Amino acid sequence: MYLSKEAKQEIFAKHGKGANDTGSAEGQIALFTQRINHLTEHLKVNRKDYNTERSLVMMVGKRRSLLDYLKKKDINRYRAIIKLLGLRK
Repeated sequence: MYLSKEAKQEIFAKHGKGANDTGSAEGQIALFTQRINHLTEHLKVNRKDYNTERSLVMMVGKRRSLLDYLKKKDINRYRAIIKLLGLRK
């Protein structure tokens, strides 16, 4: 895969509670954002790759679900992760 184990741990350490905390909503949202950005760049070059396009749409939906969950549970954490990752909405 394009993301090494160390890179994932770094993402979770920065956005989650720790490097081994892979279950926090913030860490998962950050990981999804990283993967979405990677696939977006791939699709700019390979515009007819419809399987990747479908995967990207599904991933955006999963991230949206996690963001909605976080918004419902704790609005301050939601606002912080939106600001940190530079997401809209």
